[in-house]
Amino acid sequence: MNMTRRTLTLSLGAMGALSACANGVGSTGGATIDARVDSTLSQMYYQFPGTVDLGNKAAGMLVMPLVTEAGLGIGGAYGRGALRVGGSTVDYYSMVKGSGGLQIGAQQYAHVLFFMTQNALSDFRRSTGWAAGANIEYATPEKGDTLAAETTTSMSPVIAVIFGQSGLRLGATLDGTKYSRIIP
Repeated sequence: MNMTRRTLTLSLGAMGALSACANGVGSTGGATIDARVDSTLSQMYYQFPGTVDLGNKAAGMLVMPLVTEAGLGIGGAYGRGALRVGGSTVDYYSMVKGSGGLQIGAQQYAHVLFFMTQNALSDFRRSTGWAAGANIEYATPEKGDTLAAETTTSMSPVIAVIFGQSGLRLGATLDGTKYSRIIP
């Protein structure tokens, strides 16, 4: 895809606007993020009981309680969350995503990345800005379905569960998403 200067400028403007949005987390610090993470995990475990087993097997989990995504030709997404290891928060992260193409609308959703190996977790924590890509296996629960930690998905180094979508935009993926450590 060839990106013109105008497209790049509009993309950066959209990203800035999204990052300036109060997406429900606000800037009141780690306590607010932790409370939202607790609520998100409770909701996920209640709606999709198979994720409890996934969480127990994971070396760590990155929980993004609320991601706001919008696009009109060019789009972006922003959210904040916490990395949990052994049930405790060890770091806070923001996520930013840019996209281009045939798209229109806005949505909000939650997602959890399950780091199934210690190596995957260590690589994530050591990186200055980890980009989600082909190394993620999606375990996307559909309405009424039970999500189970199948053999094929539990062997993947990183498993993403996206849920709680609301809004008028189709699809939710994490390809091209960058995660960066923050100080809330």
